[in-house]
Amino acid sequence: MAEKRILHLLSPLRHVSPFDLNMALDAGYDAVIPYTNVAPDEVAGLVQDAIFSRPPKDGAKTGVFIGGKNAIEALDMLDSAKQAMVPPFIISLFVDPAGSFTTAAAMVARLERTLRASHGKELAGTRIVVFGATGVVGFASAVLSALQGAQVTLVGHDGLSRVQQAADEAAKRFGVSLAAADGSTGDLKAALLRGAEVALCAGRAGVRIIDADLLKACPNLLVVADVNAVPPLGVDGLDLFADGAKIGDGATLGIGALAVGQTKYRTEFGLFRRMIESTKPVTLDFRDAFALARELAQ
Repeated sequence: MAEKRILHLLSPLRHVSPFDLNMALDAGYDAVIPYTNVAPDEVAGLVQDAIFSRPPKDGAKTGVFIGGKNAIEALDMLDSAKQAMVPPFIISLFVDPAGSFTTAAAMVARLERTLRASHGKELAGTRIVVFGATGVVGFASAVLSALQGAQVTLVGHDGLSRVQQAADEAAKRFGVSLAAADGSTGDLKAALLRGAEVALCAGRAGVRIIDADLLKACPNLLVVADVNAVPPLGVDGLDLFADGAKIGDGATLGIGALAVGQTKYRTEFGLFRRMIESTKPVTLDFRDAFALARELAQ
């Protein structure tokens, strides 16, 4: 009879994330085994090695976590892992590349709470622009927002091509309609922000996306959220711990990176606990992360 709770952590990168390793062990796994440089076509073999080592009744005691830094690649690896199952030999799966799915879930959940509390408004119908949209956090937050009925525009800092590809991928995989827009100049960015009610900033660490003058020029922005905790912050004047507080003297409310991070931490930890405590195998992706983040953000 299997006694140990074991997590196999797969990453296509040279290293696995120490954050995820620590989180899984702190959540209660007895052992977390890292696998690096994992190619997509190697996933099935690794998963089948894991599922056949224990009787089906103990399947939930084995888990596979898929990391990396590419949302589409991670989702493809998840699909390969699902297809490798041979019922009744099934184990638990959790995908969260670079912690981005749980981060995106936390940001959108905090945004939803702030819109409701301060403006009596839901995500459905809300006009949202997403900066850093081709990164994993930006892409996932855009999809999550669109799944709730928001009108989402992906903003390309280097033109239209890459964000249009991301929008096409979201439509194909998740059936959501995302707009794509060129935000490569200050004027283009300002025009997009003036037509939006919310801005989600998920750019690279240390990159300023919205400066103070631009924020003042867009008084109709209801909420701005940022996940960058490395100076300079993505939004000028936004406190790292802000959780629906005004940014400076303006009316726009801000959600800072560490406020998002608090919910993100609890969400990833909570999903690991769900895997550990479940008596049946579970499969968890960014939609499950959002469902939990919403509960935690209340």
